[in-house]
This record gives sequence, structure tokens and C-alpha cells, in this order.
Amino acid sequence: MLAPAERLPPPPLSRILGDEGFRLFFPLGAIYAALWPLQWVLVFGLDLPLARSTPPGLWHAHEMIFGAFGAALIGFITTAVPEWTDTPKMQGRRLFTLAGVWGAGRLVGFFGADAASAIGAVADTAWLAALAVYVARVSVRKRTDRLLAFLFWISALLCAQLTVRYAFLTGDAELAQLLLHCAGLVFLGLLGLALARITVPVSNLVLDPSEETSPFRPHPGRRHLAPGLIVVAVAGELLGLSPAVNGFLMIAAGAAFMDRIGEAFIGRAALRAEILVLAGSSAFAGIGLLLVGAARLGAPFGEVPGLHMALMGGLGLGVLAVFAIAGLLHTGQKLVLPRAAKLAFLCGAAAVLLRVLPDLGLMPVLPGPPYAVASVLWAAAFLIWLAGYWPLLRDPDTLGGDGC
Repeated sequence: MLAPAERLPPPPLSRILGDEGFRLFFPLGAIYAALWPLQWVLVFGLDLPLARSTPPGLWHAHEMIFGAFGAALIGFITTAVPEWTDTPKMQGRRLFTLAGVWGAGRLVGFFGADAASAIGAVADTAWLAALAVYVARVSVRKRTDRLLAFLFWISALLCAQLTVRYAFLTGDAELAQLLLHCAGLVFLGLLGLALARITVPVSNLVLDPSEETSPFRPHPGRRHLAPGLIVVAVAGELLGLSPAVNGFLMIAAGAAFMDRIGEAFIGRAALRAEILVLAGSSAFAGIGLLLVGAARLGAPFGEVPGLHMALMGGLGLGVLAVFAIAGLLHTGQKLVLPRAAKLAFLCGAAAVLLRVLPDLGLMPVLPGPPYAVASVLWAAAFLIWLAGYWPLLRDPDTLGGDGC
């Protein structure tokens, strides 16, 4: 071992962040997820200074789905795929190039710059296409079908992006709203697929940290039920089926997410934060889809609360769960969530409830600007996670963690 005076200097931060996808894209996703709602709600009062032909609400949905959650997807795929397939990691220049392309789209979307919408369209199409090509190439090289489901959902997200951007460029707000709705459902399908992959190893680590046994076994017939029913729901949306039929399809997909909660019943360990957050993500997604279905069947509220419950709650909590769990395992830490992660989960859940419950008539509207408290809590959730995990992400001693 080298003496302290002879030790090599630590690598630069760019080398550390470029070592693996999660180190770069999880912080980018957390920052964007925190800042976009704050500027939209508190700075611009639910408006955007450069939005002319596209309604600001559609920019909001686009930037949360393809901006914040998009960064999480890039970090997840570029980190998990090499591990699952025993292939070299995407590193260095390739990661930073991907981040630059993703960032170009955000420069347009942060202020809703309709005049530069074509630039944003090219950028967002490029990173989604690059992600799809990456997954396809690894699948062919390793001759595996394990990644085909992810390739399907990423390709579906790419198609949604193309049609949404076409609607933006042509000023077709109705088409843009429909396709953004479908894009949100596609991301829920990805969530269901990711939860099916994540829940098993996490539950086994919680039950047996030694990893000598695998006491948790999922029901194989239900692992992909939620993503499968999301496919049916998206098909119903695109085919223009009646509100009643689409309502029942949403309820079926919501019930499938609720069914996933049963995997959390693993004895007293079910009260561990690592298990609760994964179950909570499924619960928010399931309840949200049930509310959307109920609205279409004549319930006395609109679809917006259900959509926020499913996307803001289900996807938001799911993204935080991936950030927190993968952030530990891929830096070589034990799977014991720190206080920062638990506080982030609580802030995120509280933000969702404060956004949704007043619309459902279950609590009074809070004083002040609309959704101000919810946006602050939502931003706090991601910034608290980032503050708690940044020392791990930038620490060169955590390079080459064991992974999930």
C-alpha cells in the first residue's frame, strides 16, 4: 500500500460521474424534477414566458415525462443493462454526449420555447433513439431476449415523442394531449416492468442480507400483468374507444398495479422503507389509474387528479426509489436506506396528496398560489435525495460498487 504522501491524486469529478450512467443522470434528473415545477408554479404562475402556440400545461407534462423521468430512464438503462448482460458499461464521452443531447431538449422545454421546438424535437428524438439502439445492440451481441421488453417500451416512448412533437409543431393541442397521456401510460408500463425486476432482489436482500439464500419468490404469472394491461389501455386510447370502455381498461390496469402490492407482504420486513417505497409506488400508480377509470365512468371529478396520482405519485415515488436503492447498491453500500432517502419519500408522498386531495374534495384548497406547497414539497423530495447521496456519487472510493 502506498504511503499517504505517495497516494495518487483523486480522479477528476468528470471521470467519476462518467464512470456509470446513474452517477451522471440521477443527479440531472433530480435537479430537473425539482426546478421545473418550482419555476412553473412559483415564478411564472402556471404560465411560460416563451410558450405561444403550445399550452403551458402540455409543456409541463412533456418536461416531467421526457425531461425529469427521461433522465432517470437513461441512468437506469445505462446502469442496469451492462449488469444484467455482463457487458462493458457505457462510460465517459458516450455518457456525456447523451447528457448533452438530453440537455439540449431541456434548454427548449424549461421555458416552453415554441420557436425552438424543432430543436427540442431533434434532441429528444435523438437520445431516445440512441437508448433504443443501445439496448438492441446489446441484445443482439449477447443473443438474449431479456431486454426485449425494455426495447419495446423505449421504442413506444420514442413513437410517442415523435407524435407529440409533431402535434406541438402543428399546433394540434388535442393530439398533443392524447399522445402525452399515452406517453405517461407508457412510462407506467416501464415502471411496472422495472418494479418486477427490482422487487425480487431487493426483497431477498432485505430478508437475507448475506445473499446466501433467496427466500422471496414472486408469482410468475403476475410479474408482467401490469405492463401487459397498460398495453391494452394505450391501445384503447389510440383506437378512440368509448370513455366507458377506456374507463374499464384503466381500472383493469390500476387493479394490476394494486396486485403488485401483495409482493410487499413478506412478514415484519414489510415495514422496512426499502419495501414500503416500492409498494407505495405501485399503490399510487394503481389508485391513480382507478381514479382515471372512475372519472370516465361518471365519477364526480375529472381525470386530472387520477393522472397526477399515477404519474406524479406512482412514477415520482418509483423514480425516487430507484435513485435511493440503486444509489446505495451501485456504490457498494449495504441496502439500508439513510434518513435522507426516507425524508425524500415522505416529502414526495405529501406533495402528491396535497396536489390531488383538494381536487377530489377530500381537503380544502391551501391558501396562497395554486399548488405552491405541493411544488415546494416535490422539489424538496428530489433535492433532499441529492444532498444525501451526492457524497456517495462523487466519492472515487465508491467506484466499482457491487451493483444490484
